[in-house]
Amino acid sequence: MEITKRLVMTFKTVTDKNVSLSVDNPRDNLTEAEIKTAMTVILSKDVFAPNGESLAALVEAKVVQTETNPYDLVL
Repeated sequence: MEITKRLVMTFKTVTDKNVSLSVDNPRDNLTEAEIKTAMTVILSKDVFAPNGESLAALVEAKVVQTETNPYDLVL
């Protein structure tokens, strides 16, 4: 069994579409304030333009934890 974590940050574009940026393996003690600060910097620096659209607003952030159970199907 493998457990992975990912920080998913969702923004709204100037045309009102939601887009997400993710970071694999965020540290366990990451705070809400740190996430909000990072997202605000991303927004203010305008470094990402998905489909040529600037990011316009913060929507949400969450840490997603996934548990994977692989099966060996080789006989």
